Amino acid sequence: MRIGIFTDTYPPYINGVSTSILMLQHALEKQGHQVFVVTVNNEKMSYKYEDNNKIIRIPGIPTGIYDYRLTGIYPFKIISKIKKWNLDVIHSHTEFGVGTFARIIAKQFGIPLVHTYHTMYEDYVHYITKGYFDGASKKIVEYLTKFYCDKTTTELIVPTKKTYDLFKQKYKFDRNVHIVPTGIEIEKFYKENNKVKEINELKEKLGLKKEDFVIIFVGRIAEEKNVPFLLDAQNTLYKKYKNCKLLVVGDGPDLSKLKKQYSKNPSIIFVGKVPLDSIQKYYLCCNAFATASTTETQGLTVIEASAASIVPVCINDESFTSVVIDDLNGKIFNNKREYIKIMEELINDKDKLNRLSKQARVSSEAYSSKYYANRVLDVYNMAIKSKNSKKGFLSKLREKKEVRED
Repeated sequence: MRIGIFTDTYPPYINGVSTSILMLQHALEKQGHQVFVVTVNNEKMSYKYEDNNKIIRIPGIPTGIYDYRLTGIYPFKIISKIKKWNLDVIHSHTEFGVGTFARIIAKQFGIPLVHTYHTMYEDYVHYITKGYFDGASKKIVEYLTKFYCDKTTTELIVPTKKTYDLFKQKYKFDRNVHIVPTGIEIEKFYKENNKVKEINELKEKLGLKKEDFVIIFVGRIAEEKNVPFLLDAQNTLYKKYKNCKLLVVGDGPDLSKLKKQYSKNPSIIFVGKVPLDSIQKYYLCCNAFATASTTETQGLTVIEASAASIVPVCINDESFTSVVIDDLNGKIFNNKREYIKIMEELINDKDKLNRLSKQARVSSEAYSSKYYANRVLDVYNMAIKSKNSKKGFLSKLREKKEVRED
């Protein structure tokens, strides 16, 4: 199969979406499929061609939201190159810019379009409105989401039931919605696939000691991730457990502010952005993973932590409860008091920590890249079959019309 992936985020840009797209690309290629990518050039306002023109980066204008760039919706320069790809299916991973381009190309060349909805946009409106007209802005977001996902796609993929319910219950979405949890290259996070010496060297560099109980957060340091919840809780934990440390891995608009605000607590270690190919080493330095974000569509970091045999401790949100079963392969909390109590239990009860750790590793196997790719391929085949059946139906209508005219 010849597959075109259209996305506005792709390595070397690091976030959950770009990581999942790269993983999907590798998994599909391992099965013999050819994958072509259209994405944004995050470095220059120019076109860039890589991997024998199988990856095309198009120029985009900075939006002011992180490192995102917005592209034109129809870059003429690359139309002929895309046509030569002779794609069987297009898989878009964004609604705007490159995503709009994907929809135009799909319609122009009669290619079935599969779309994955990654972002709960209503939770990000504040970046644009700054608190003003949030209600009206969310209605606009709802309208645009329904238009891009309903009116223009052949098949829609969402990662969790939480997102499925958004489309089916709130947006009253009428067409197929496929729940396909995003996978990861879980083997990369296994302890046995990483060198003990390198992990120990990283621990030393971070100032971690053998007796420390280390909690890790990985993600964007921004308002919607609710990082201050974890930092405030860490202030409480540190008063009682001097060996309890919190590793905050990631970059974002709130990083410098939070570093200054919590600078007096030596148990909080702000790491900043780390290379994608070494993120597993940071997980493997730790005992527990924590998140209090309620804006995720899935939360791939939970799966990464589980694959690294790190106990996930997550706020009670559907994005996480589809992965974490309380007291089986991790812990779920509702408030700060419960979070602190859970961490105290894990610090004091090594048997429970080990039991949850082992089960977390086992549960991560359901999110392997191969399994994910197979599920996505099923949707591709469904989209192709649906597109072909519509073509057949239209051709029959034309035939009937011609017969009547004769």
